[in-house]
Amino acid sequence: MKKVAAVFMALAFMFSFAALAAAAEANPLVDGEKAFHKEMSSLIPADKMKTTDDLFKKWEEVIAGKSDAYLLDVRSHPEFDAFHVEGSSHVHAGHMYTIPKLIKDAEAEIWVYCRTDHRAKYVAGFLYKYGYKNVYVVVKDAQGVEGGIVGWVKKGYPVVNYFFGYADKNGIHYSKPPLKERKGKSFVREFSGQRGEEDAKH
Repeated sequence: MKKVAAVFMALAFMFSFAALAAAAEANPLVDGEKAFHKEMSSLIPADKMKTTDDLFKKWEEVIAGKSDAYLLDVRSHPEFDAFHVEGSSHVHAGHMYTIPKLIKDAEAEIWVYCRTDHRAKYVAGFLYKYGYKNVYVVVKDAQGVEGGIVGWVKKGYPVVNYFFGYADKNGIHYSKPPLKERKGKSFVREFSGQRGEEDAKH
C-alpha cells in the first residue's frame, strides 16, 4: 500500500512540475510580443523583403556612388563597433524615434538590417507608420541563410572595424587605425563623432 501511495505521489509531483513548466512556456507577455512583432512585420510590403545578397548588390551601388540609399544598421553600439558593413549608417533600434530628424525625406530609400531580422522588422514597421514610403528590410533567404549581419558574414561579405581594418572570407586585412571608411551619398550615424563617422570619406 505504501509503495502504491509513493508511486501516486511521484506521479502527482511529475504532473505538477509539467503543469508549471507548461505555464512558464505559455507566457502571455511573450505571446503578446510575438503578436505585435507580426503586426509590425505585416506593414512591410512583400516586395520590400530582401536578402543579404540583395543588400550586397545595393552596397556595391552605394559605395560606387550609383545609389542614394541609406544602409541602416540598427544593432546596438557595441555590436556595431565590433564590426559593421563599410559606410553603413547606424541608429540603435531603441532610438528609432530619432530617425525622422536624421532622414527627413519620406521617399528616401532605406535598407534596414540588424543581427538577423527581428529588430529590423520592428524598425521598418515603425518607419512605415511614421510615413516613410520606401523602406526595405533584410531577411532570411530561400536557402535558410539568415538576414542581417549574420547572413552577411556567412556569405563572406566584407566588414570593417575601426582598429583592425577589413575582414572578409579571405581573412583580416589589417590597416593602421583610424580606419578610413568609404561611404555613399546618404549617410547618418546616431551620434556626432561616432567611430569612423568623421573619418568616413566619399
